[in-house]
Amino acid sequence: MRLKRLSLILLFVLALSGWGELLPVEAQDTALDVSNERAVIRFPESVTFQATLQSSSVIQEVILEYGVEMQTCGTVIAKAFPRFTSGETVDAEWTWEMKQSGSLPPGASIWWRWRVTDANGQEATTPIKEVTWLDNEHNWQAVTGNGINLHWYEGSQQFGQELHSAAVQALNRLNTDAGLKVDQPIDLYIYADYDDLGDAILYEPSWTGGVAFPEHNIVIIGIAPDNLEWGKRTEAHELTHVLVGHFTFSCIGDVPTWLNEGLAVYSEGTLDDYSRAQLETAIANDTLFSVRSLSGAFSEISDKANLSYTQSYSIVNFLLEEYGRDKMNQLLLALRDGETVDSALQSTYGFDVEGLEDAWRASIGAKPRLAGPQPTATPQPTPVPTIRPVSGAPLAVTPTPFVVPTSSFSTGPDSTTAPDSWIPWAIIIAVFCCLLVLAVVAVVVIYKLLRRQKR
Repeated sequence: MRLKRLSLILLFVLALSGWGELLPVEAQDTALDVSNERAVIRFPESVTFQATLQSSSVIQEVILEYGVEMQTCGTVIAKAFPRFTSGETVDAEWTWEMKQSGSLPPGASIWWRWRVTDANGQEATTPIKEVTWLDNEHNWQAVTGNGINLHWYEGSQQFGQELHSAAVQALNRLNTDAGLKVDQPIDLYIYADYDDLGDAILYEPSWTGGVAFPEHNIVIIGIAPDNLEWGKRTEAHELTHVLVGHFTFSCIGDVPTWLNEGLAVYSEGTLDDYSRAQLETAIANDTLFSVRSLSGAFSEISDKANLSYTQSYSIVNFLLEEYGRDKMNQLLLALRDGETVDSALQSTYGFDVEGLEDAWRASIGAKPRLAGPQPTATPQPTPVPTIRPVSGAPLAVTPTPFVVPTSSFSTGPDSTTAPDSWIPWAIIIAVFCCLLVLAVVAVVVIYKLLRRQKR
């Protein structure tokens, strides 16, 4: 799963950025006097750790140990070595630059402590402290209870209450229909629009409407008070990613994209009119994607991405209606335990990916799959964030802040795709020109060398 892989990469980058190590957390008695200790947040770019450390002996070494509270396969302790002047009292300071390691989601909990060694070789650590990675620019309000801690800053109390109620209803539906339960409260941060959301996290596309962070138990979404209904559907979508992420968490398993996104779209409710029409057209024209091709990242092209999400919903809807939630739970657990998609489907339903496609196509009245000698290979298109498209103008045409969903591109009945048949020729011409220039330069250089030799 994309988010799981990114979280593991972030952990190791975090550790390496401070000469980090994978270590067990050990408790030690503190033999230090600590003052002026704090973490100064410059959201969303950096956090600076500061402290004045005093010992009865000369302090020779100071190490900052820090990390993030999140679901991982092992405890990660990152280490940083701040510069300081040796003495019985030292001022230590070190800055964690998020532009180097990648940004944390708003609401993430950062912990830190100082490890000090004196001239006698005695080592001591300070007590662990924590700080919440969140901006202080907004006047955050909160509604909590029933598995959801909802935070927002723009809109009335009724706006917050309604979004909280919708999130709780989404959790209840996921439990009833798919057997997915919340194991700890999920923090849901609601930004006023996706511009504010984009300012809160680095390296996300400017059109991102929301993101789920299962490993942090956090969801962030841009929802304006006048776009409440879209916001409710988006909550359900992203909360599904968190629950699926928790339910299937392991260091050996993976969940195919069609299953993860299909469950997320399923939790939103019924398909919108445009998505339903697009699916019907694909069935009639026999232009459905193979199920195996939907196991990897979806296309970056808006209309193809939208069909991928809609088709994934249809596949998941077929499995739930035909076989029930217990089988769905069994499938997810098999994937968690490291089984391949084919093996997990076979042990749960009695068919592999191609068998699933055959059964699903028959259930929706589509033409039979064209069988080949080998299973269709999974393509690897450019991945996009996990946000399902919705109907509307394509993003290439000045997107509005409130129609961009939480995982992909917006598209609609009037959307058009620019012709791209000229691209291969443009590439060929460009390569030819580059080779021609290199040949001319080589001739000139050889000519000059020959002239020098004659002299």
